[in-house]
Amino acid sequence: MGPGDIYPHPEPQFIHFPSRRSVVHSTKGIVSCTQPLAATAGLDVLRKGGNAADAAVAVAASLNVTEPGSTGIGGDMFCLFYDIKTKKVHAMNGSGRSGKDVTLDRIRKDLKIPDGDIGQIPMDSVHAVTVPGAAAGWVDVVERFGSGKVTMEDVLAPAIELADKGFPVSELSAIFWANSETQIKNASPNGAEMLKKDPSAKDGCRAPKAGEIMKNPTLANTYKLLAKHGKKGFYEGEVAEQLIKVVTDLGGHLTLDDLKQHAEFGTEPVDAISLKFSGQGVGDRTEGYGIELWEHPPNGQGIVALMALGIIQELEKQGKLPRWTLKDHNTTKYLHPLIEALRIAFADAHWFVADPNVSNVPSTELISQPYLAERAKLFDPTKAISAPVHGSPAHVHSDTVYFCCSDQYGNAISFINSNYGGFGTAIIPKGCGFTLQNRGANFSLIEGHPNALEPRKRPYHTIIPALITNARDQSLHSVYGVMGGFMQPQGHVQVLLNQEVFKLHPQAALDSPRICIGAGMPDRDGRMTDATVYLEEGIDSQVVKELRDMGHSVQQLSGYGRAMFGRGQIIRQHHDDGILVWSGASDLRGDGAAVPV
Repeated sequence: MGPGDIYPHPEPQFIHFPSRRSVVHSTKGIVSCTQPLAATAGLDVLRKGGNAADAAVAVAASLNVTEPGSTGIGGDMFCLFYDIKTKKVHAMNGSGRSGKDVTLDRIRKDLKIPDGDIGQIPMDSVHAVTVPGAAAGWVDVVERFGSGKVTMEDVLAPAIELADKGFPVSELSAIFWANSETQIKNASPNGAEMLKKDPSAKDGCRAPKAGEIMKNPTLANTYKLLAKHGKKGFYEGEVAEQLIKVVTDLGGHLTLDDLKQHAEFGTEPVDAISLKFSGQGVGDRTEGYGIELWEHPPNGQGIVALMALGIIQELEKQGKLPRWTLKDHNTTKYLHPLIEALRIAFADAHWFVADPNVSNVPSTELISQPYLAERAKLFDPTKAISAPVHGSPAHVHSDTVYFCCSDQYGNAISFINSNYGGFGTAIIPKGCGFTLQNRGANFSLIEGHPNALEPRKRPYHTIIPALITNARDQSLHSVYGVMGGFMQPQGHVQVLLNQEVFKLHPQAALDSPRICIGAGMPDRDGRMTDATVYLEEGIDSQVVKELRDMGHSVQQLSGYGRAMFGRGQIIRQHHDDGILVWSGASDLRGDGAAVPV
């Protein structure tokens, strides 16, 4: 494969999984996201002179308007930005913390959890609300990575127009809305702000249907305040006061000082973590080339993808894993080691992933070659192993938006924004037009656990952006991600292997059937009490039988159950005749598309 080739094999080689969509190509940039109107917002900003980072914030804000059942300004964000000038990968942690008055003992008492019980913060509890980090993150992304040619007013203008004038609701967004209508009405007194007015409906409002016009003028006002005043427009003043009022009225413990503190210190530039992968035929082995997968560090779970990929590489070195060929795609020969590598990686992540500013998180050690080689020894090629020492994180289906943007200069950004589960807690601050996230549900309520709830602490985070560089010269390979709770690192590994091992082009790599490891809540020792491997329809029934014979608990999902497998986006880069070419793809499991400038 030459340095100018984006696909190492001709199209007929893809016949083992023909994609249902074409890859989109452009020389001026691409926006790939789950909602077409939000993609248009990103394109508008690129055309005004903004770069990939500016466009990403425009997309994030517009997705809050058009797909609020997945994301919003009341949630958190993370991003990885590739700077073409320096060939550096920059990471930004825009996740919020618990309040200064939120203690483990206080929350256990509020939730009436008996002594001796592990307990958990319910997803719909006001105690699951942590300080929203997205608003500060959006401002900081534009300030730190933006082109300088557009203002925050320019960036938020498309979302403000969508919210003020209204937009036609897309199909999947309508389904998310309908499924959460009762929760939105019951979570706070302000539910009508995010529902469609209808005098014939119960309570005079209902979830909007596909194709209907939905307006959200109160969210438009929130955006106008953020555009005009920056972080103070959200973390101080009327938005902040209404946010704290609704939380306090429902028994929560966040304060105005918590919000102000986040505006000043909350968004954190961090060092991305990475793992070089040259196993399983990746790259030109005669020259020793491979790829380097970059992930956001803990408190995010991107380290799971790095560990799983590293374990697969070590299994090949140890002779436990024959090299896969194209015909092995989604066979038992491929899926069994993939499942086991992910289970081992999750075992460590469930225990170690926490806020590194509060707990000791040994990220470097967890992805070191000696450690991964030792963990790979747990693998049995003939059967499923028993629960690894620390178990696996509980599978929680959550709704998130992952998207990516690139520009004509060569910059690209991998961006993720989330409420966590659906509309989050569905609690709406009066007159603000957005829901508050339920990310605090991911805290452990076990004293001494690295991820145990403490004041001003970030919880274990499922949302993770990914980015790949070419190991030979650190040029950008692609920005990509797969949303969906604990599916995310699993999706990262599968989509990467689909491209680099099984030679699928970006769209086919997303469309191909996926697997997802689910799990019941871990016990006091962190051991997994239940583990089901979910397989998407399209994986052969013989593979289902073979995995069961090896001891795996397997369930195959179809229809809307396939939401468990997440929705991904990819933008990949190559050069032809000395010209930069972007190639984008968008998951068919979502409403969106990859759209060229």
